[in-house]
Amino acid sequence: MTYFADAAEVYKYLGGAFRTANETAGAGEKLRAADIVLRLDYSSPESSITVVLKEPSIEVVEGDSDLTPDVRMSMSADNANKFWRGEYNVAVGLAKGEVKAKGPVSKILKLIPAAKPVFPLYRGLVSDKDAATA
Repeated sequence: MTYFADAAEVYKYLGGAFRTANETAGAGEKLRAADIVLRLDYSSPESSITVVLKEPSIEVVEGDSDLTPDVRMSMSADNANKFWRGEYNVAVGLAKGEVKAKGPVSKILKLIPAAKPVFPLYRGLVSDKDAATA
């Protein structure tokens, strides 16, 4: 069974990680410093998020977008959930073929440490969902 029931939950929680980071000192600045457009395509459930990681604020577009991404990644929504919890290594996922990426790999690898301040924020976002399914 997958963690997310539908695309709406993916947008609420995975998109919410970026929206919450944008509003949190110490988290948003690091992600915005990437200065890229990132497209994330998820499976199980099928969904897509395009994230503009630029100053002055992070913008999250749910579903299809006309924006041209600098980096495009695809993975299962379950692996994205594990990543934001700090339980999944994207670099290992890339090596195993569980994560696919298009664009400069150096930019992708630079994003990973910038995301770490978001991990506790994400765990807070999903805490009610976790409690409901426990």
